[in-house]
Amino acid sequence: MFDVAPQELLLVAVVALLVIGPKDLPRAMRFVGKWVGKARGVARQFRSGIDTMIRESELADMEKQWAAENERIMREHPVATLPAPDAADAHTPIDDPAPVMVEQPAILPAPEAPAASEPATDEKPKRARKPKVAAAAAEDTQP
Repeated sequence: MFDVAPQELLLVAVVALLVIGPKDLPRAMRFVGKWVGKARGVARQFRSGIDTMIRESELADMEKQWAAENERIMREHPVATLPAPDAADAHTPIDDPAPVMVEQPAILPAPEAPAASEPATDEKPKRARKPKVAAAAAEDTQP
């Protein structure tokens, strides 16, 4: 889109340094950066809006094509109407095969939990803690 050569960029930087000054140059760069970011955001939003409109237009065209194709197929192959059933045929049993029977799954009893008196093999027995009072008294008695 814009072609900026390194020499042109260097010239712009030198002019900006001379005109704005080294003290205010960072603030000016930040200001320009914010405006460039806003411009890019507006361009991105505009582009996404255009893409959405194009996508909706393409979908509408495809729906029109599908409707026309469906109408053409229905004209070429009309649906045959079925004759009304006779009163004598209404009571005839339907020749459906019997439903397939499936074997019921076996339900196993839940495994028993280990007794409370027996420690579990996975767990280590806990060590008893000293009371805090006893520990403090032991420190006081040491010379």
